[in-house]
Amino acid sequence: MVDGREKVEVESKPSVCPGSFFGNSDVVSTGDKTQHPLCPKCDDKTEKVWRAGTCTSILGDVIQRWICRRCGLRFNDRLDATVAKEHVQQELILEEKAFKSQVALYSSCQISAQEAKNLVAEQQQTNPIVLRKETFDINALAAKYEWYLQKEGRRIATIKSRVKLLKILWKRGANFDEPESVKEVITKQKTWCEGRKGNAVDAYSSYLAMEGKTWNRPIYNGIAKIPFVPKEAEIDQLIAGCNQKVATFLQLLKETRARCGEVWHCSEDDFDFETNTVTITPEKNSNPRIFKMSSKLVGMIQQLPKACGKYYFAPPETTIDDFRTTFERQRQRIAVKLNNPRLKKIMFKTLRTWGGTYDYHRTKDVLYVKKQLGHKNMNNTLVYIQLDEALFKDEVDYVSKVAKTEVEACLLIEGGFEFVCDFDGHKLFRKRASI
Repeated sequence: MVDGREKVEVESKPSVCPGSFFGNSDVVSTGDKTQHPLCPKCDDKTEKVWRAGTCTSILGDVIQRWICRRCGLRFNDRLDATVAKEHVQQELILEEKAFKSQVALYSSCQISAQEAKNLVAEQQQTNPIVLRKETFDINALAAKYEWYLQKEGRRIATIKSRVKLLKILWKRGANFDEPESVKEVITKQKTWCEGRKGNAVDAYSSYLAMEGKTWNRPIYNGIAKIPFVPKEAEIDQLIAGCNQKVATFLQLLKETRARCGEVWHCSEDDFDFETNTVTITPEKNSNPRIFKMSSKLVGMIQQLPKACGKYYFAPPETTIDDFRTTFERQRQRIAVKLNNPRLKKIMFKTLRTWGGTYDYHRTKDVLYVKKQLGHKNMNNTLVYIQLDEALFKDEVDYVSKVAKTEVEACLLIEGGFEFVCDFDGHKLFRKRASI
């Protein structure tokens, strides 16, 4: 028993990727009955697969879920998914036959001329029965929509987000040929914030642009909120409790103030271990940056095994979703272990927010913070002034040191201390304390 899951020996069944409910993966596990299902991501590299609960289809068929203990990937049992797919197809066929039999019944009856006129009028008023799942191929539409966004020059993250939102709208009953139906589905999403509803509107608007159509789009304005700023000690506790890959990723985010997507695809070309510097390739049309790495970070990166060729974390075609899920599980475990619920609020973006707040608190130079974060618009940087004023107002947050010799004075200056005054033949230095 590991993490509440039972390691079992099962019959050899095909495995599927989690992106397909009914299993369209070409990866098939083979072997005798003592073999476990192979992970679609790791393939034949591991057999460490355990049961991870079940899910049900739209008709109530139970589908076994599996989890790979090597990479954390969760996937459906392919045999169960195939059976569920067959049941859905049979149900659709029965509905189609029932509809056709009703039409045949009307056409085989002999009626008078007056009854024929009434029947024609009734058929004109009756809406035709449309089986949405038969007449609409969401996968083909998603591929067409993705190619359209690529031709429009959209970034990979934007494309994946909009395609995902379009599939969610369809899955929850939206009819893309009727804009009012899409509005109703978006309005009913009570768990969505205003910003996510606005993203769904943008996704459907670009879909209509692909089809050469327009609509009266609803207005959703995202509500700006003050971000959470943790203490540096809490960030260090989180880094120390995570595994090697996640800890290195978090330490790199902390020292570079970069976005998670900017670090996720870092390769050997971005690091210079002669000068201990790292170059950040920007996202969201921001400016490129270069940072000096600490000796601690250099050691962590050099010890990190490169399982993706020249890339330290993942190749460009790999998303960060599974890695983020792994981090959230480790963060939950550390928060419970240390009895500190504030750790649950720390996300990848939180380290960038902390870095900007710390830089302004230490330097009081908004232009320096703007350069460190790669902002092109000064309005994006002004929020850190508000955070600094709110978090450290009327606080005495200086660390003082005394230098008795020239060597001690030089060391303090190199450590960021500034000279204050002479006292009793010694020199006093100070610098702002860490957050």
